[in-house]
Amino acid sequence: MWRYIVGCLATLALVAAGVLLFNRNARSVAALPAAPMATTQQGTVADGLPDQAPAASEQSREAKRFERYDKDRNGTIGREEYLAPRRKAFAKLDANHDGTLSFEEWAAKTEAKFTEADKDKSGGMTAAEFATTAPKRKPPRIRRDCPPPATASTGDES
Repeated sequence: MWRYIVGCLATLALVAAGVLLFNRNARSVAALPAAPMATTQQGTVADGLPDQAPAASEQSREAKRFERYDKDRNGTIGREEYLAPRRKAFAKLDANHDGTLSFEEWAAKTEAKFTEADKDKSGGMTAAEFATTAPKRKPPRIRRDCPPPATASTGDES
């Protein structure tokens, strides 16, 4: 019985030591009072920032999307208006304009991509040929409105 008591006390001591070690580097920071904002006569803060956020646009993304679909501007989207983008996509794929889409018409773009990638016309692609079929990635957008990242110095500056 005494082994269980000693084991529990040892466990509690280890947990307490862990908590103390974990919180050793924690700092208590007193909350600073907010600095008063000096405003100019134009109603902006002294540092040049406006004191109110700009008004949001009246139309949301969904409202703009609704307007794109509502071609006759009657306030409702009919079945034909809703299906129009699909009909255009179907018409592009239906090469012989017979109103049906065969497998060859549906896969024409992929067939052309395979033919272009198969440089030796062997009917199969090698690893190097297959690598040319990878989708082209767009380069990441460069944000020009942000300052460049600060570079950290690694050497001694004497």
